[in-house]
This record gives sequence, C-alpha cells and structure tokens, in this order.
Amino acid sequence: MKIAIPKERRAHETRVAGSPETVKKLVGLGCDVVVEKGAGAGAAMVDQAYQDAGAKIAASAKAAIGGADVVLKVQGPQIGGKEDELGLFAKGTVLIAHLDALRARDEIAALAKAGVTAFAMDLVPRVTRAQSMDVLSSQANLAGYKAVLDGAAEFGKAFPMMMTAAGRINPANVLVMGAGVAGLQAIATARRLGAVVHATDVRPAAKEQVESLGGKFVAVEDEEFRQAETAAGYAKEMSDAYKEKQAALIAETIPKMDLVITTAAIPGRPAPKLVSADMVKSMKPGSVIVDLAVETGGNCELTQAGKVATKDGVKIVGYLNVASRLAADTSQLYARNVLNFLELLIDKETKELAIDMDDEIIKGTLVTRDGAVVHPALAPAEPKEKAAPAEAAEDGPEEDNSDGE
Repeated sequence: MKIAIPKERRAHETRVAGSPETVKKLVGLGCDVVVEKGAGAGAAMVDQAYQDAGAKIAASAKAAIGGADVVLKVQGPQIGGKEDELGLFAKGTVLIAHLDALRARDEIAALAKAGVTAFAMDLVPRVTRAQSMDVLSSQANLAGYKAVLDGAAEFGKAFPMMMTAAGRINPANVLVMGAGVAGLQAIATARRLGAVVHATDVRPAAKEQVESLGGKFVAVEDEEFRQAETAAGYAKEMSDAYKEKQAALIAETIPKMDLVITTAAIPGRPAPKLVSADMVKSMKPGSVIVDLAVETGGNCELTQAGKVATKDGVKIVGYLNVASRLAADTSQLYARNVLNFLELLIDKETKELAIDMDDEIIKGTLVTRDGAVVHPALAPAEPKEKAAPAEAAEDGPEEDNSDGE
C-alpha cells in the first residue's frame, strides 16, 4: 500500500503531515511511503531524515500522489489554479487531512465529485478512544502557548513583578477569553512568565480549570451560564441578553488589562465578537490584543487578518495559522494524530485498507465516499413543506431546539 505525504501549498502553511518518526512506523506496518521533496523543510525535517526512516523521496507532488492509496495532508488539497492538487488524485484515493469540513462546503463537494474518499481530522469525535487523534487539541495547545509569546514580543513591558534598587515593576495583567485547550495553555504560559491572569468562558466547567491554573475567573454566572455547554464539551451559542451582560462585565475588566488573548470559537460558525472597538479604545496605551480566531472572522472587531495593527495606541495581533508558527512541534504532534487514526484503517493481517463503518471514529470523520458527501452534518438541508394557513395557526409557533453548537 502506497502512502503519499506531499508538500503543503496553501499560504502560511509550513507544517507537514508526516514526520520521520511516523514514517518509520508506517514502513514497519508494511506500507510504502513516498514523501515529496522538501515537504518537511518548513518544520525542520529534512529529506535525508525521511529516507533514513525508509521513505522514498519524490521530485514533485504528481510523482508523490500518483498511484497512492492514501494521501496524508495537513490542509486539504489545492483545487484549481497553477498548483492544483486535486487533479492528481485517482478515483478512490483516501485523503486524510484537516479539511475545515463544516465551513469549506464547496471544497468538500469537489472532493466528492473527484471520487476521493476523504476523512476530516477536524471532525474526530470527542471520545476517550480518539484523544490520541484529536488534531484540534494538539494544534490549539501550542497555538495558545505561542499567542502568549507573540503578545509578550509586542508588549513593551516585563510580565513578572520585579523588585529593583530603582523601585518595583508591577506584574502584567492578562485576560484570556475562551478557556478551551488554547486558552488553558495561554493561562499556564502567562502564569509561568509571572503575569496576573484572568480568564473568561461561557462553559461552567471552565471555571474550575481556570482556577486550578492560578487564574481568576471572570463571567456572569447566571442560570444560562450553568447550562452553556454541549454534551460534547463545546460552548453553546449564548442568547443576546447574556451576551449583553457578559459584554458589560468584560467592558469593566478590559481597561485594567495589559494583554488580552482571544481564543473563542464555535464549530462551523463565525467567531463570536468579544472585543468591540469601544473596548479597544478603553485600553491603556501600549496594551496588546492577540486574536487566535482570525481564520473564522476574529474575536476582536478591529483585528486585521495577517497583520499587527495599532488602534488607539493598542496593538492588535492577527497572525494567521498560529500553529504553523511552531511548525516543528505542531507537525510532530499532527503526524502522530494522523498515524493513530490511520492505524484504524489498516488491517493488521493483510496490511491493506479496511474501512470499518461500524467504528464511531471512522464514521464520524468520513465526509466523502463513492462520489457523494456522506457526513450527516454536511448534508444539504431539506426544504420544509409549507403548511396551510389554518394548520399553521392551529399548531402555533415552532419551538427552536437548536443548541447553538
């Protein structure tokens, strides 16, 4: 079975989907691994290291992908243009990648049309068995760490309290908005640097996690807050009334902060706007905001994607693909996530692909197969039949049972 690891071609992407470590394990499973020349260069993984691990080096993406049974990528293949990759895939090829499936509907449809059997690593279920395959967590962990370093680099003061002969330097005050994987790592990193850390999140479970790391929790803790988490552990979309109350609390807190790191995201939806232009204006000159939700629209109203902007004396950091800014480590973790997932697809006796649709992890990540989009979350909505006026009046208004996930 041939497994291809091509070079990533999307902008701001320096990671690679396989490391020499995981290639060695794939070869040990009986796979023929082909790595495109220079695929790991951005992650400090040289071609010779892949060769030493047992891989062959292909001169181009065409040579790597051609004839492959499985293609491993960080992001989905380029579709169209001079560097089109999808056209290199044979019908029936298995693709494993972070496909941003809930938002990139057109690209998923194109994969189906091309006959690719695609698995979206961003849809790995949040179950215990799948923890070693959770790319969202592995990448967000390091992104949260890097966000603090990026903020510290732009902040013109020290983080810890210092006692000197010339007087005392007060510690920096940091607010982390969103206490998921990235946020918790940001809290821990800022604390290690000596800052006083505050954090906010709409999930009740986050309070204990924040406080266990030494952070101070900031939230409107009403009844809606106590029910603001899905069974899968994601944040729910909050009501407008709650958002107003929370925004008022944050508006009181932000002027006291030196660094604000925003990490809030809702799967498949635009990032919630948490920091308004007025909030930015209320901050002290020299303060910094690091927005980790840039790819989905940003949590700050004034964030400029890919730039460090200055507004009212406040620096707003909007780097794209922050995980890729630590490509050596994030690639190692991503490659292990993918290897663990791929092992579910390989029959240990025959060494061939064996897709078990009864496996909840496989079923939860499969998005296209046999020319169709097969994931239920990506199915087109069926048009509702219009009820007759009399029936509509009798039934009354339909209850909204959306959980906001």
